[in-house]
Amino acid sequence: MSRIGKVPIPISQGAEVKLEGSIVEVKGPKGILYHTIPEGIFSQIEDGMIYVKRNGDAKRARSLHGLTRTLIANMVTGVTQGFEKRLEIVGVGYRANLQGRTLQLSLGYSHPVIYPLPDGIEAVVEGQTKIIVKGIDKQKVGQAAAEIRGFRKPEPYKGKGIRYAGEQVRRKAGKAKG
Repeated sequence: MSRIGKVPIPISQGAEVKLEGSIVEVKGPKGILYHTIPEGIFSQIEDGMIYVKRNGDAKRARSLHGLTRTLIANMVTGVTQGFEKRLEIVGVGYRANLQGRTLQLSLGYSHPVIYPLPDGIEAVVEGQTKIIVKGIDKQKVGQAAAEIRGFRKPEPYKGKGIRYAGEQVRRKAGKAKG
């Protein structure tokens, strides 16, 4: 039995969960999320908790049991509290501006990098070098943060680029003087 899959999910205050066949709908103060439960797995609500169980011991059902439980738990957390990823821009002249739903980045290229924010994602720029990506869907927040970071990953010699807050960049020694 999956250790993660058998842990019940508490339904936090303000969240409303509906199970209709294989579709889970989670509604909260920040929005609504939907998820389709894969074959071989089912869920039920009892005493303010969601229980995710599997029909048999098929390999596919075993492998998706813990994943399904975690995805539903993230939905409950997302509609009540939301998720955020923090990014830092390091480098002389590197900066970010937010214009409506478009993030404009100056990253040392000959042109500004323009990133339109996906639906369900919002961003906040603090002091031109800090970006906070927010949303209710954990996967979309992580994907948007990874795409922004991908425009200029931190390089190992000077450490310039976009990094996650708290990320340690492994530095390398430069060219030896001879």
